[in-house]
Amino acid sequence: MRFDIISVLPDLLGSPFAHSILLRAQKKGIAEIVVHNLRDYASNKQKSVDDYPYGGGSGMVMSIEPFARCIEALKAERVYDEVIFMSPDGETFNQTIANELSGKGNVMILCGHYKGIDQRIRDLFVTREISIGDYVLSGGELPAAVLVDAIVRLIPGVLNDETSALSDSFQGELLDAPVYTRPADWRGHKVPEVLLSGHEAKINEWRHEQALARTEQRRPDLLRD
Repeated sequence: MRFDIISVLPDLLGSPFAHSILLRAQKKGIAEIVVHNLRDYASNKQKSVDDYPYGGGSGMVMSIEPFARCIEALKAERVYDEVIFMSPDGETFNQTIANELSGKGNVMILCGHYKGIDQRIRDLFVTREISIGDYVLSGGELPAAVLVDAIVRLIPGVLNDETSALSDSFQGELLDAPVYTRPADWRGHKVPEVLLSGHEAKINEWRHEQALARTEQRRPDLLRD
């Protein structure tokens, strides 16, 4: 799976993609993550990519031309399943969307800044707008990193344990059950006996009950939906 990310701050995305699971996925050739500097597509000498908004108002708006040039150049090289704009007014990202996008081949992600991007880019090129929550960040880079991380770990072959991602919180609409590891008794705080029993059916039943109870306590909205 390939991700092409368009950003005015490409260095900001260096670290998230250079460690742990995302790095291993790239080394295995399972995921390809390419970050493009939007300023490389600016036509003016100053390499500026923003301008004042029509109609007045505070802030600056990212210009149409650099984005259009970059998008069209990338589209000339390959077909994209989605062109995603990270936006606080997009659909809220969740595990279902991550599962869906993990089956795609090529995805382009646009990172905005300032007051946003020229609406015509959204109208003409963007196929999907996604938000990671009801708050505003300085730019779309961190949301893009969240999106890529959540998707890549679901691609077959990325995780060492193929079933690990399937048991995460929000898979099956429930939060994950509590997990424990050695020692079985730490300062008098003991691991639940059922997890030491070796009885798979009872362990699975306990985990489901715990997941349901945790969801009811912390995220009852998931059960109502």
